[in-house]
Amino acid sequence: MDAQHQDDTLSPDDRDFVTALASGLEVILAFDNTHPRMTLSEVAARTGMNRARARRFLLTLHALGYVRKQGRSFELAPKVLQLGYSFLSANDYRGVIQQYLEDITEESGESSSLGVLDGDEVTYVARSAAKHRLMAITLSVGTRLPAAHTSMGRVLLAQLSDDEIEGYLARVELKPYTEKTVTDRSELRERILKVRQQGYAISDQELDSGLRSLAVPAFDGNGRLLGAINISTNAARIDLDTLTRTFLPLLQEKARLIQTHVS
Repeated sequence: MDAQHQDDTLSPDDRDFVTALASGLEVILAFDNTHPRMTLSEVAARTGMNRARARRFLLTLHALGYVRKQGRSFELAPKVLQLGYSFLSANDYRGVIQQYLEDITEESGESSSLGVLDGDEVTYVARSAAKHRLMAITLSVGTRLPAAHTSMGRVLLAQLSDDEIEGYLARVELKPYTEKTVTDRSELRERILKVRQQGYAISDQELDSGLRSLAVPAFDGNGRLLGAINISTNAARIDLDTLTRTFLPLLQEKARLIQTHVS
């Protein structure tokens, strides 16, 4: 993040900050794969709003077509997808990267994705899925995972400035998803800095038992960070040596091709 961007970022107490817009988006984001349908009380609880405030936003989103009402429950309407399509259409490099992700899957037999850093999470913006399923949850475009425990997340965190990394480490909640999850902030800092030095990251069963992944950064021809691309696989099928000896050169090759063909 450059200095100009930091200067232009509003804080919630700034006079130009539109609280209602922020709250409306917060209500939309409260719905996810584990909370696809919620009552007014559940939405209020997940957003930290009182019932009256949550009700106004839900009814407004309903009137605009972004939320559907089913009895006492609310759920997102298909119109919400237009918000995601706006991002995808504004970033036309996605079609080029999608082809390279599919090439990675064809050559490795494993799933490959492109992720971007969104707050303290990685958001999947493109994906090529192998036939075998890796996690209990279904990974797809729009999936959000904690950056701390994913290979793409650590690659993206490594692109931040030292101050931004320290700010992230100070606020992030480190949950023990598996016995291998790194929950010590000092150790996580060391791993992020190591990624910055070596240019790639490996997450070995930290988020989900049996899930092993490798990621490298992807830049465009002007050196602008597009995100991180990864290969995710099953730890019982692919060992760490194969990951670095065979899959790392493959990812690095595709990253170079992306930089050549995306301006």
